[in-house]
Amino acid sequence: MILIDGKKVAADIRSELKDKISQLKAEGKNVPGLVAIIVGEDPASQIYVASKGKACEEIGMRTKTEKLSADISEAELLTLIQSYNQNKDYHGILVQLPLPKHINEDKVIETISHKKDVDGFHPISVGNLVIGKDTFASCTPAGIQELLIRYKIETKGKHVVVVGRSNIVGKPIANIMLQKAEGANSIVTIVHSAAKDISYYTKQADILIAAIGKAEMIKADMVKDGVAVIDVGINRIDDPTKIKGYRIVGDVDFENVSKKALFITPVPGGVGPMTIAMLLSNTFKAYNLYGEK
Repeated sequence: MILIDGKKVAADIRSELKDKISQLKAEGKNVPGLVAIIVGEDPASQIYVASKGKACEEIGMRTKTEKLSADISEAELLTLIQSYNQNKDYHGILVQLPLPKHINEDKVIETISHKKDVDGFHPISVGNLVIGKDTFASCTPAGIQELLIRYKIETKGKHVVVVGRSNIVGKPIANIMLQKAEGANSIVTIVHSAAKDISYYTKQADILIAAIGKAEMIKADMVKDGVAVIDVGINRIDDPTKIKGYRIVGDVDFENVSKKALFITPVPGGVGPMTIAMLLSNTFKAYNLYGEK
């Protein structure tokens, strides 16, 4: 069994980007910029946005965080986004979700210029992904593909089974793996809660991507020998032996499934670190495609 080390791959990507940005600075050129907009005081969102800002600083990318009151009006938020659409110093715009209930998330996502949609949520980005055009892919699915490529896991003609159909992971990773491209060109099945027997499908997987949000749902008897397992789940379960009283597990029963898998990601330390790395990568891509050098 080979453990897929997302921390190491993410660190490699950040190092590669840092070198590229250092070269831009040496040439006296503008550097990529990312602005994060956060509305309200959600603790998890605050931590996540702070980690994104720190990651930008570490690689020399311009970064800014707009912290807004939870009672800001939708119109004010949209106006701020539109101002950053025109701001040539910021090539990526990230609005941290979830938003307060009085703000329409779809309208916010659609207001971000698709040229600065580094989260890959804009309908234009999603549409381009489906039809196979170069675009910004959602960061977690893009990170999954990058892990498959860097670990040289064969995907061409392989059966990829995706457990879960969310707009953030399940649907986009299925579309990514369908494309006739490196790290893709796969036969793809999406299985979800409507299936009478999920194991019927998971047992067929050469590559299993678990993104359903149920702690340790995928058991050893649900996979075949030699499978490559990508566990996207992040679930908190009670554990009195831990100081915090809980531990974080994935959607896969790691201890037992790892005995059958050829490749597997741990939780934490697998897919998670890749999300911010791919956000930085998408921002650099936006700079290259649309930025003024």
